Formats: sequence, structure tokens, C-alpha cells
Amino acid sequence: MAERTEQRLEDRVPELQQLERVGLFTHKEIKAVLRKASALEYKIQRRALRKEDFITYIQYEINLLELIKKRRARIGYSFKKDEIEHSILQRVHSLFNRATGKWKDDVQLWLSHVAFCKQWNSKHQLSKVFSSMLAIHPNKPELWIMAAKWEMETQLSSESARRLFLRALRFHPECPKLYQEYFRMELMHAEKQRKEKKAFEQAKMDLGEFSYSEDILNGEMARIIYRDAAQKIKGVPFHLAVLSIAKLFDFTQDLQKEILESLQAQYADDPLTWDYMARRELELGSPQSTGHTTKQMKVSEMTQREERCCAVFEEAVRAVPTEDMWKCYITFCLERYNRKTNSEELKQKRLERSLSVFNKAYESNLLLEAFYKQWLQLLLECNLSEKATEVAEAATKRFTQSVEMWQMRLQVLIQLKSDDVAQCFEEAIKHVNSKDTLPLWILWVEWSEGTNNKEDTDALYQRSLRATTPAESVTMKEKYLDWTYRNGGYKKVRRVFTSLCENRPLSVDFFRKMIQIEKEQQSSKMLHLREYYERALREFGSTGSDLWLEYIKEELSHPQGKPENCGSIHWRAMKMLQGDLVEDFISKYTLLQTGHL
Repeated sequence: MAERTEQRLEDRVPELQQLERVGLFTHKEIKAVLRKASALEYKIQRRALRKEDFITYIQYEINLLELIKKRRARIGYSFKKDEIEHSILQRVHSLFNRATGKWKDDVQLWLSHVAFCKQWNSKHQLSKVFSSMLAIHPNKPELWIMAAKWEMETQLSSESARRLFLRALRFHPECPKLYQEYFRMELMHAEKQRKEKKAFEQAKMDLGEFSYSEDILNGEMARIIYRDAAQKIKGVPFHLAVLSIAKLFDFTQDLQKEILESLQAQYADDPLTWDYMARRELELGSPQSTGHTTKQMKVSEMTQREERCCAVFEEAVRAVPTEDMWKCYITFCLERYNRKTNSEELKQKRLERSLSVFNKAYESNLLLEAFYKQWLQLLLECNLSEKATEVAEAATKRFTQSVEMWQMRLQVLIQLKSDDVAQCFEEAIKHVNSKDTLPLWILWVEWSEGTNNKEDTDALYQRSLRATTPAESVTMKEKYLDWTYRNGGYKKVRRVFTSLCENRPLSVDFFRKMIQIEKEQQSSKMLHLREYYERALREFGSTGSDLWLEYIKEELSHPQGKPENCGSIHWRAMKMLQGDLVEDFISKYTLLQTGHL
């Protein structure tokens, strides 16, 4: 092992000598490089190899290459690259090959080698890397696509790219992404051939026996791929994906037509098909007028396009009356409404259209739960409070157990200052499962704080503690403590705190809130603070070190504190805490003693 390491280090000497000779590195720097290389080399010759050692070595060599590149640029020296960079590049490739040979399953390691080859333009080496990587990871379509794209775009070899795609499809015969990229590649190849042919024709060059295939020029290979894929891959998204690719090329009108006809024939009842056909009307537009186009004409043109889209959507919801179809229609209307426009007339039409479509979906009983909130927002924006109240009530009737629907209805009533708020809260609590009611109780007590007297709000808080699940009651206890202090003062909050402590579970924040309240008093008592800390530590002393440290800091900093108690608190903390928490406590306690915490 030592002999092999020494040999590798000796192999570096010529390149290091050249670096010094041409003035890129000093003698001192060369010695430092040799020392570092020696240490790195010994690490990767050990019996128990570590991936991190290879990565560190590779990164060091890459940094060295970057430094050489910068220094060449600085002094304007561009010779001796074969003697210097070439040998470093070969060494990096060798390190990558050893690492990927040892840790074959690490895809990220392979991709790092690919990135290195691309960065340093090692085309021949990259071809080998792709070949080895695909032999080990044939089950990853994205790697096949990456290799094929490189062949097509960098090597300019459509034949090699085609071979890779065909091999990939043998492993993944039903992978939509592979078919899409293969389809794209063939269209790119056809476009390239068309440009070549046009250039030859413009230059009036004699092509001799060479001729361009009309089928390839017209994208016939892409058509074959699409037809093959369409038999294996079902669903609208794939058809729409290849259609969007075809639209990028200006010679694919017939192909686009075929894909569209196939889509309509096979998936006439799919909402996504109708959605595409409707939105397509936006792109089609009217024949452009030759004269000057005014702002009003543009608004009129856009209005007509949107109305044509809606006409298709109206036909769609009649043909496919489902929630998903209405979802597509409503989403389209909201997208158009949210688009910026300087035309108040257009904005008003979009608003009216959105409200109308919401109403039609609702009357058809096909409005999804998620859309009610957006509908209500629009109604309230338009000051249609009566309709908003009606819609909110309808939402809770249709989705009786939905917390979101009840919250939404209550928020509408609160915003409109309705007299029915309290009654609606009672109704909501009856219908919603008790384990889900916390958001409703929070909303209820917050509304009560601003509306009802203190006695009613206090009673509501106490009722919420009985009604919520133990886990959810923790949040209500924190809120109750905070509200009591704000509205009843210090003595009242002390009584409530003592009472709540008997009603577990509790939270750390509950105790911290009471500690904070005590510290805000003009005559803050250490006796009370000790009581709160002791209660908190009985509950949470074994689950974290922070409470213990806060307690110690309090004894050290409070005017009535007893620093001599700190040793006892420290000893108890060490007994109660376990595992990593002990180490965490010790390190933080050390910082506290040195004044850094």
C-alpha cells in the first residue's frame, strides 16, 4: 500500500515542477500541495475506505484546477496545459471511477462525475461515465434522458440519442417522461434537418446523392413515437404534454391536429380535455385588423375571447356535470378575474362572470368545499352581505362536520355584526366532532372578549376547558391565563393559575406565561417564581434543559434570589435529565458560568 502511495505521489512531481517553472506556483506552495496530497492519498489507500475521504480528495483537486485557471488568467500564460491540467484531470477521473466502483448505488456520486466532465469538457470520459452509470442504474428514466440530451445537444448526434431512448424504453415501456423527451428529440432533429436543407438551397449547393427524407423533415418519426406511446400510456395529461411540445415547432400543424383529434375521441368525458379546448379559445383570437388598434378594441377583443372560452365551458358542464368539471370552469374564471387590467369594464365583466359561475355550480349542488371561501370573499368585496350570509349557511348545511365551513360562516356573521353569532357558535359546536373544535372555541372566546362582558367571557373560557379534548384544552388554558391577567389583574390570575394547575395536561408555555406575569410586577417575588418553576419542572423537568437553566439564572439575577440554591438545582437537573439532554445541559451551564449565556 505504501509503495503504491509513494508511486502516485512521484507521478505528481512533473506537473508540480512545471507549475513552479512557469511561475504559476511558488516553491513553498508546491511543498504545501505535496504535503496535502500525501495526506489525502494515504487516506484512500486504507483497508477500510470511506466515501468522505474520496469526496474530500476530489474537491481538493478541483479547487487546485480552479486556482491554476485563475492564475493563468492573471499572468496571461496559457501553455503547458497537457503537462499540468491534463494529469490533474486524469487523476480526478480516476478518483471518481474508484469511488463509483466502490459505492455503485450512490447516484449523487455519479452525477458529480457527470458535472465535472461537463465543466472541464471531458467529452470522451463523459461518454464512458454515462455508459457505466446506465449499466448500473437502468431503472432511473431521468438518467437515460440526461444522457440522450447530452448526445443530442452537445455531441450533436441524434443517432446516439435515439439509440439511448430506444434502450431506455425497453426498460421503461410505459414511462410518459421518456416518450415525451424522445418525441421532443425527434422534432428537434427534424427542425435541424429543415434548417440545413434551407441553408443548402439558399447557397444553391449541389447535394449530390445526399437527400433529405421528407418524412423526417415533416416530423414523421415523432408521429410514430406518439402513436406507439398513445397505445401504452392512458390519460389526458400525456396527450396535453406532447401537444405542448409539438406546438413549439412551426411545422407540426398536422401532428397537432392528430393529437387533438385523438384526445377528443378517447377522452371526451374528461374535464381536462374540455378545460384544454376551452382555454384554447384564448390563443386563437380574431383575425388581426390592419389598422391602428385602440385600447377599447383590445378590451373588446379580450372580452370576445373570454366569452368564447366560457361558451365551451358551458357546453362542458352540460356534457360532463361533475364537481371536477365545475372546478375547471371556476378556476378559469378566477384566474381571469385576478389578472391585472386597466379596464374597469373588463374587470367588472370578469367579476360578474365569476359570481355567476359560482352560483350555477352551487345550484347544481356540485360546488367543491374549497371554493365556498373564495365565493364568499367575492360576495363581501361586492357588499352582497345578504347573499354572503345565505351562501355561508348553505355551506354548513352541505358540509355539516367541516370546521372550515363553520369558521367561514362565523367569520362572515362577525364581519357583518350579525345578532346570530352566539346561536351559530352553539350550532357549530353541536355538529363538529369534539376533537376538531379547538379553532371554533378560539374564535368564540376571541369574539366574546370584544363583545360580551367579563363574566360571560370567563364562563365561556371555563366551558371550553370542559368541552375540548385534553390535548386541545392546553391551548385554551394558555389563552385563559393571558385573558384573565389582561382583564382581572394579578390576584385573579394567581387564583386561576392555581386552579388550572390541578387540571392536567399543561404546557411549558403555560408556566412560562405565569413566570413572565410575575416578573412584570413591580414587587416581583422570588418565592412565587420558585413555586412556578418547581411546578413546571415537576411536569417537564425530564424533557428539556432550558427550564433548569432559566431557574438557575433567576436565582442568580433576582434581587431576592439565592445563588447558593444553584448547586442543588444543578444536582436535581443532572438526576432528571437523560442521554443527550445531560450533555446539552452541561454545555449550556458552562456557558452560563462564563457569562456567555
